[in-house]
Amino acid sequence: MSATSVGSGTPVRRPGVVLAVILVTQLMVILDGTVVNIAMPHIQQALHFSPSSLSWVQNAYALAFGGLLLLGARAGDLLGRRRVFITGISVFTLASLLGGLAPNAELLLAARVLQGIGGAIAAPAALTLLMLTYREGPDRMKALGYYSLVSSGGGSVGLVLGGMLTDWVSWRWGLFINVPIGIVLVFAARRVLTETAPETGRFDVAGALTSTLGITSLVFGFIRVAESGWSSPEVLAAFAAGVVLLVSFVLIERRVSHPIVPLRLFKSAQRSASYLTMLLVVGTMFGMFFFLTQYLQGVLELSPLAAGLAFLPLTGLLFTASRVVPKLVARIDGAKLMLAGSVLITLGTIWLTRLGAHSAYLHDVVGPLLLFGAGAGMIFIPLVGRAIAGVAPEDSGAASGMLNVVQQVGGALGLGILVTIFGTASRNSTSTVPREVLVDGVHAAFIGSLVYAAVSLAMIIVTVRPWNWFRSQPEPVETSAPAVVDSHV
Repeated sequence: MSATSVGSGTPVRRPGVVLAVILVTQLMVILDGTVVNIAMPHIQQALHFSPSSLSWVQNAYALAFGGLLLLGARAGDLLGRRRVFITGISVFTLASLLGGLAPNAELLLAARVLQGIGGAIAAPAALTLLMLTYREGPDRMKALGYYSLVSSGGGSVGLVLGGMLTDWVSWRWGLFINVPIGIVLVFAARRVLTETAPETGRFDVAGALTSTLGITSLVFGFIRVAESGWSSPEVLAAFAAGVVLLVSFVLIERRVSHPIVPLRLFKSAQRSASYLTMLLVVGTMFGMFFFLTQYLQGVLELSPLAAGLAFLPLTGLLFTASRVVPKLVARIDGAKLMLAGSVLITLGTIWLTRLGAHSAYLHDVVGPLLLFGAGAGMIFIPLVGRAIAGVAPEDSGAASGMLNVVQQVGGALGLGILVTIFGTASRNSTSTVPREVLVDGVHAAFIGSLVYAAVSLAMIIVTVRPWNWFRSQPEPVETSAPAVVDSHV
């Protein structure tokens, strides 16, 4: 792959190493959201979490990550992406060490928040550097293929890795493993990444505060619904605060000279639809990972390692798609791939709703995983490409930040709603057998996931208008000069 250096248009020194640094960073950030998922029972026993507070091991990371992504993206614009990238990785690495050493629940949760902050700083800079390194067209699409593989498949890799470390060593190594990787990334970034020129301007403090607190309030509200119910005062207060803060955020962004999220990003109907579709697809994927993991261990009685390995069919197809889909996009309209991928994900979700107390892995689980793997591989690559195509240089950081926000918030909000559905169905189950109660809850959660999948499919159909394919030429693949080459996963 050929590439251009940040700000000069000259070839990048060792572009493959640059891409590797970006991909490993994204993998580390993504899988950290799931690598501890399988270890939850061990964490609960070791640090004496209550059943209700255990979910905060995941939620503390999601809240900090999703809430601060926009601020992290803007920091890269104003301070230089290389500098911000290295800072984020350093914070993430230190937090991972502290989390692995945590002697009690409080310190582990504090470390998870710090990890989320580091990830929010590093992730937008990583995607922006990818955009600035590779020109729009085949080279960028190939790089995005690998980036999308990591983003969509990192969760399943985290499940496998978490199962291995928990079974063979300790749950603490799910956090310790980030330390040597982070140190290598910092040294590699210093050698191969080129600093971007800081943009003139200032931090949009009001926008950063209202967006961060608004997103955090909404995620907190959905998380608390599962325990307190929809009518709980704290839930209603969280939702009300979230809405007020996000409305204030939009009003602020319309008036400030250097907004943290330029609203002009949403003037493109294609980009706005891509963000919304990504939100729904990620919600579907997070629901599948979380509840299928519970099903594999609680109903099929697989060990943590076996439950992680059970996701390998999905991971294998995602890897294959990362090599094949970028080549297909050069010959086939990406909209057709997105539509086909969304149909496969919807069919896979329908299949998962049929799981019961006596289902078998090979007969009832492998099929949905194959559909999810093929579908996600087809949809994520062209979807990410559409979301960042044609972005002006001064907006590249904000566009990258929004894409990461959509992924993280889509996962957190989507899973929060599904956990509420799961909890309600479990409480209303007519059975007293724990295994059957779990099946009832998982079934209801997959029905909720099916709603996400169906709405995202409808969004893609409306956006790409397949009924026009037989009356017009396919949409051309974008091959123009990158929006980010002169200054810039």
